[in-house]
Amino acid sequence: MTSPTASSHRPRGPVWAGRNYSLLTAAAVVTGLGSHGALVAAAFAVIETGGDGGDVGLVAAARTLPLVLFLLIGGAVADRLPRHRVMVAANVLNCLSQAAFAALVLTGEPRLWHMMLLAALGGTGQAFFGPAAEGMLMSSVEGEHAGRAFAVFRMAMQGAVLGGAALGGAMVAAIGPGWVLAADAAAFALAGALRAFLDVGHIPPRAPGGGLIADLRDGWQEFASRPWLWGIVVQFSVANAVVAAADAVYGPLVARDHLGGAGPWGLALGAFGAGTVAGALLMTRWKPRRLLLAGTLCVFPLALPSAALAVPVPVGVLFGVMFVAGATVEVFGVSWMTALHQEIPEHKLSRVSAYDWFGSVALVPLATAAAGPAEEVFGRTTALWGCAGLVVLVTAAVLCVPDVRDLRRRTTPVARGGAECASADAERPVGGLG
Repeated sequence: MTSPTASSHRPRGPVWAGRNYSLLTAAAVVTGLGSHGALVAAAFAVIETGGDGGDVGLVAAARTLPLVLFLLIGGAVADRLPRHRVMVAANVLNCLSQAAFAALVLTGEPRLWHMMLLAALGGTGQAFFGPAAEGMLMSSVEGEHAGRAFAVFRMAMQGAVLGGAALGGAMVAAIGPGWVLAADAAAFALAGALRAFLDVGHIPPRAPGGGLIADLRDGWQEFASRPWLWGIVVQFSVANAVVAAADAVYGPLVARDHLGGAGPWGLALGAFGAGTVAGALLMTRWKPRRLLLAGTLCVFPLALPSAALAVPVPVGVLFGVMFVAGATVEVFGVSWMTALHQEIPEHKLSRVSAYDWFGSVALVPLATAAAGPAEEVFGRTTALWGCAGLVVLVTAAVLCVPDVRDLRRRTTPVARGGAECASADAERPVGGLG
C-alpha cells in the first residue's frame, strides 16, 4: 500500500507538462473554442446585415492583411520583450475588438466598414500574438520531451477547432451571431488572464539588442542560412495557398453541384479536423528519427482532397480522403515544431516563427482571389487537378534539399543560448533535465 506521504508527492501529470506548458495549453484551448466559433458568427453577422459573399470576403481579407503586414514586426517584438506580455497585450486587443463587434451586432446594424475595421484590429493582435506564442511554447518544454509535448498541444488545439466550429454554428442558429462574438471576447479575456500567470520572474532580462531593424535583419539571416527552413516555408507558401483555394472556393461549389450541399461539405471538413486529432495522437507515440523526411513524405496526401473534388468522388470516399489528409499533415506539423525547437536558438524563435508564418499565409489571399478567374479560364476540374499537382510538385522539390532528408532528431536542442541571450520566458529546468 502506498503511504499518504508518497501519494502527496506523486506528480499530477507528465514530467514534461510543467506550469507554463499547462497554462499555455489551457489558454490555447479556450481561445481556439471561441475564435473558431467567432469565424462562423462573423460571416453570418455580415450576411444578416444584407451582405453578400463578396462582403464576407472583404471582412475576411481585412483580418488577413494586417496579419501579413505586421507578422515580422510581431516576431521581432516578441524576441525583444517578455513574450507573455506580448501575448497578454494581444489578447486584450482581441478581446476589445470582439466585444465592440458583438456590441454593434447586438445593438444595431453595423456598417461594413465597421466590421472590416474591427476584423483588422483582430488580425493585428494575431500578428503579434502568433510568433510570441510559438516561441513561448517551444521554450516551455525540454528537448527530450518536445515531440510528445507538441503533439499533445496540437491535439488539444485541433480538438478545440472542431468543437469551436461546431459549437459556434449551433450557437449562431440558437442565439444569434452577436452573442457568439461576445463569448469569443470573454474567451480572450480568460485566456489573457491565464497567460498573465506564466512563470517568468526568475529569468534575467534579455540583453539589449541593436534596434528593431537589426532584430529583423538578424532573424532573416537565421532564416535564410538554413536551406531546410526556407525550403519548407516556400513549399507551404504554395501548398497552403492552393489548399485554401480548394477548400474555400471550389469545395463548396462541388458540394452544391455533386455532394448534396453545405451539410456534406461541413462534415468533410470535420473529417479533416478529426484526422488532425488522430495524427497528433499518433505523434505522442511515434518519434521518427529523420524528422523532416518523415514529415515531408506525409505532406503528399494533402493533394488528395483536391483530386477527390476534381473527380468528384462519392461523399463517403471524400470523408475518408479528408481524414487521411488531416492525419498525415499533422504528422508534419509536430515534426516541424520539433525541428524548430531543437535547431533554432531560443532567443530567435519568435523572429524565425514570424518568417515561417509570413511565408505560410502571404499567398493565401492571392490564391483565393485568383480561384474564380482560374475556374473561368481552365474549368473547375482542371483547376482542382492543378491544385493537387502543385502540392505534389513543391513537396517533391523540397525533398531535393539534403538537410530535409538528413536532419535527425536529437534529445537536446542545438543552441538554447547562454546567459547573455537567456529567454525572458523559459521555464526553470527541473532536476536533471535542465
